[in-house]
Amino acid sequence: MFGIWGHEKAAEITYYALHALQHRGQDGAGIVACGGEAWQIHKDVGLLNDVFSRGELDRLAGQNAIGQIHYAINGNQGFDNVQPHLFQSQKESMAIVHSGNIMNAHALRGELEASGSIFQTDADTELLAHLIRRHGAVVNEAAIADALGKIIGAYAFMLMTEDCMYIALDPQGIRPLTIGRLQDAYVVSSESCAFDLIGAQKIFEVQPGDLIRIDAAGWQRKAVIPSERQRLCAMEYVYFSRPDSDLQHINVHAARKRMGMQLAEEAAVRADVVTGVPDSSISAAIGYAEASHLPYEIGLIKNRYVGRTFIKPSQELREQGVKMKLSPVKGIVAGKRVVMVDDSIVRGTTSKKIVRMLKEAGAAEVHVRIASPPVKHPCYYGIDMSTTEELFAANHTLDGMCEAIGADSLAYLSPEGLEKAIIAAKKNPDKGICNACFTGNYPVGADILLQEKVRS
Repeated sequence: MFGIWGHEKAAEITYYALHALQHRGQDGAGIVACGGEAWQIHKDVGLLNDVFSRGELDRLAGQNAIGQIHYAINGNQGFDNVQPHLFQSQKESMAIVHSGNIMNAHALRGELEASGSIFQTDADTELLAHLIRRHGAVVNEAAIADALGKIIGAYAFMLMTEDCMYIALDPQGIRPLTIGRLQDAYVVSSESCAFDLIGAQKIFEVQPGDLIRIDAAGWQRKAVIPSERQRLCAMEYVYFSRPDSDLQHINVHAARKRMGMQLAEEAAVRADVVTGVPDSSISAAIGYAEASHLPYEIGLIKNRYVGRTFIKPSQELREQGVKMKLSPVKGIVAGKRVVMVDDSIVRGTTSKKIVRMLKEAGAAEVHVRIASPPVKHPCYYGIDMSTTEELFAANHTLDGMCEAIGADSLAYLSPEGLEKAIIAAKKNPDKGICNACFTGNYPVGADILLQEKVRS
């Protein structure tokens, strides 16, 4: 997500910022701009360049804008679910973008439909709009705070009206969100790397439970929902975020490098060379090589015109994407004992194909090292791995996984090692991580999950 308030080229800046966030999703993109009472919106399925390829950006006038790169979860694909969502009315219009997942969405939808609400999409974004409108036609802090108080789950919201922009983060701070300045304008982004591209300066990271209002007078922050220790999603450090982003004042590349170094300490192996799976594993591979006193080499080349296979919507597309995406460097791996460092194994198919490619290129041995713990539990907070059946580590022993992917050995970073690598650099002990997909310790919504299990 990205938003900007108070710049004459708001839509254009949003477009460039979204380029820096393209790695977070491939299923759609959209921007809505507002100038006074005039609203313009353009969105569609596909990559950002494809969505804005025929001059659509020139028609998005106004000093304020919000946009999003769409990442489909729980099957919410298609045009109707691409954000932003624009809700227009005679009294006051508003546009909303959202990241995360509302766990009690089904129950809330039922209540709203029973009272007369009609939904057009499956998106949680629309749910918030209906909850706010129950208080009347005017959007204000009280209505938003009341709506947020009914929501359980992980969320980061940006809501824009003609007069102001509201920013909200869930009480655990599971999704990242940062606010900055660009000259006299305010900017908001899921990752700080977008600020670097547009030349903005970071001001602060949004805190759990906060509701922030931005308008012509500046910004105001209110804690509207009681919050506990922050639990930022560990997969942001492991996979999702760009290495040049900072999360909780920690550089992602530095955190991943420490993960690799910790992994080398926990799972050393005799080898000749270390290589990483591009791109999110490179930092960890460098750390592993440095701690192991082994050379780091580029053993795999990435085709830059193929997207991220983990976030593709179907298994068939993921498998085809791996073949198109990576190529082994035979001159580097042939005859060598190779340590292949990857950030995670979710479904297992990618690792199997990479190991096979390396061995077909002549690698004598391939030792797989994963810079995160085994993913054994579904994510209910906005990452597309929602069932235990699809998770490789949840359905195999370590030896079984090693055999299935064809590796000579397989080892993971421990949950304690992951937390040590991330939190070791934290200055504030209240800043923690959500590691539920590794440990099954869900920081929010455990009662909802228990109810679902009882019903099933």
